[in-house]
Amino acid sequence: MMDYYNLIKSPLITEKASFLKEGFNKYALYVDVRANKKQLKGAIKSIFDVDVLSINVVKVPSKKKRFRGVVGSRKQKKKIYFSLANGQSLDMVGM
Repeated sequence: MMDYYNLIKSPLITEKASFLKEGFNKYALYVDVRANKKQLKGAIKSIFDVDVLSINVVKVPSKKKRFRGVVGSRKQKKKIYFSLANGQSLDMVGM
């Protein structure tokens, strides 16, 4: 089993993520590609001490990129959107 602190990579700070946070109490994070929903729910619950209601997972595939004539690829990413119970919130600034 993986360490919970290694599963969560960074907060996802976009316009969509801030809209979901303000309107629907949903948060977004980049996570490890190998993690599943059960592991992620346990990690969020233990690290942030909150109750997670639902998790939606989005896999971002790798992209082919060219730099100075050399073809390479970007890494594959996984991001999650999760909702918290009423009255709970997270402070993503300190991450």
